[in-house]
Amino acid sequence: MSARILVVDDIPANAKLLEARLSAEYFDVLTASNGAQALEICSRAACDIVLLDVMMPDMDGFEVCRRLKSNPATHFIPVVMVTALDSPSDRVRGLEAGADDFLTKPVSDVVLIARVRSLTRVKMMTDELRMRALTSMEIGVQAPEREAVAETGKGGRILLVDDRPSSYERLAPVLAAEHAVDVEPNPSEALFHAADGNYDLLIVSLGLEEFDGLRLCSQARSLERTRHVPILAIADADNNARLLRGLEIGVNDYLLRPVDKNELLARARTQIRRRRYTDHLRDNVQNSIEMAITDGLTGLHNRRYMETHLATLAEQAGVRGKPLALMMLDIDFFKAINDSYGHDAGDDVLREFAVRIRKSIRGIDLACRYGGEEFVVVMPETDLAVAGMVAERLRRAIAGELFAIEKGAKRIEVTISIGLSTLEKKGEPIADVLKRADVALYRAKHDGRNRVVATAA
Repeated sequence: MSARILVVDDIPANAKLLEARLSAEYFDVLTASNGAQALEICSRAACDIVLLDVMMPDMDGFEVCRRLKSNPATHFIPVVMVTALDSPSDRVRGLEAGADDFLTKPVSDVVLIARVRSLTRVKMMTDELRMRALTSMEIGVQAPEREAVAETGKGGRILLVDDRPSSYERLAPVLAAEHAVDVEPNPSEALFHAADGNYDLLIVSLGLEEFDGLRLCSQARSLERTRHVPILAIADADNNARLLRGLEIGVNDYLLRPVDKNELLARARTQIRRRRYTDHLRDNVQNSIEMAITDGLTGLHNRRYMETHLATLAEQAGVRGKPLALMMLDIDFFKAINDSYGHDAGDDVLREFAVRIRKSIRGIDLACRYGGEEFVVVMPETDLAVAGMVAERLRRAIAGELFAIEKGAKRIEVTISIGLSTLEKKGEPIADVLKRADVALYRAKHDGRNRVVATAA
C-alpha cells in the first residue's frame, strides 16, 4: 500500500529520520520545513497524509492543522501531529484543531507505521468516493465539502461496548454530554445491537472479560450494516500489541486507560465528523447514479437505462423460454397542450402521467420515458393478450380522469395512443421489437388516437 506522506518539521534531522523510516516501508515521502510550505503542498493535492510537528516558528502545527481542516480543498487529508508535547491538554488541543491523531515523541517505528497504514486505508477509500462524486457535482448534486468543514461532530449516536460497570459508568456520562449513548455490557449481543442501531460510532473495550474485543471489531468490519461505522478502541496501557493488531483489522482510533474525558470527546467528534463526510460522499455517488438513469421530471427510468436493461430482459426471456411484451405510449396532441396552456402545464401532465403508469403496471415491469411525450413499458413474462389487457387498463386510467394543471386551478382531458409488440423468438434483435411497437403506435395514432394497437412479427 503506497501513499505520499508529507513530513513537516523545521529541524532537518527530525525530518530526515521520519523520511528514512517511512521510505523503508515503501511510502513516498515529501518534506516541508515550515507551515507555509506544508499548506502550499497540500493545496496542490500532492500528499495523502501529513505528519506535522507542533513546535515550529512563524506558524505552529496547531494553526497549520486548523487551516488545513477549515479549507474545503484540504480538510479530508489526514493529519497526524508528531511532537514532544505529551500532556492530555496538548492532545486535546491538537484533536480540536482537527488532527486525526497525536503521537508523542519518541514514536516507535511499529506504532508510526501502523498508524500511517491505517490512515492510508481511510484516505484511499475517501479518495475513491470523492472521485466518484465528481460526477455528482458535474450534474448538479451539492458537494459536501463545505458542510464537512462546518460539521461539529456532535449529536451522534454511540454504542459503548464495555462489560465493566466501573468503566462504562464513568465513560457513558462523559459522552452523553454531546451524544446519544447506548451501553451494551453483553459483548455477545453487541454486534446485533450495532447492526440494528444505525450508530455513528462504536466504542469497544479491548479488556472484555469473557470475549475477545478484537474479534468483535473484526466482525463489525465484515458485516454489511456496520462495515462503515468507525470504531474507537479503549485499551490498557500495556496492550500495544493488541492495539496495533486492531489498527490492521480496521479499528479507526484508540485511547489508553486511564481515559481523559476531554480526549475521549475530541476523538469521538473526529470519528463522527469523518463518518458524516463519507456518508455524504456515498449519498452523492448514489444520487449521481440515480440521476444518470432516471428522468428528472417524471421519476421514471430514462432511455439510456431502458436500452441497457431491455437487452438483459430480452436475453433472460430467450434463455427461459418466457414471453416478453413491449408497450410504446404517446400522449395525444401533447404539443397542443403546451401551446394552449404553457410548458409548465405540459410538465404537470407528464408528471401525473408517470404516476398513473406506475399504478397500472406490476413491480417487475419497467417503465421509462423514451423521449418528449413518448414512453415505453417493458413487461417480462407477458404475452400479447395479457399485454393488451394491461394497455387497455392504462388507456382508460388516462382518459377516464381529467388532469390537473396550474396547481389544480384547471383540469384538462388527456388521452394516449399505445402500440404493442412482443419478442417473437430467442435471439431476436431487441431493436426489431421496438420497431414493431413503434409501427403499432403509428397505426394507433393514424386510426384516430386514444386506442391500443398490437402488432406481431
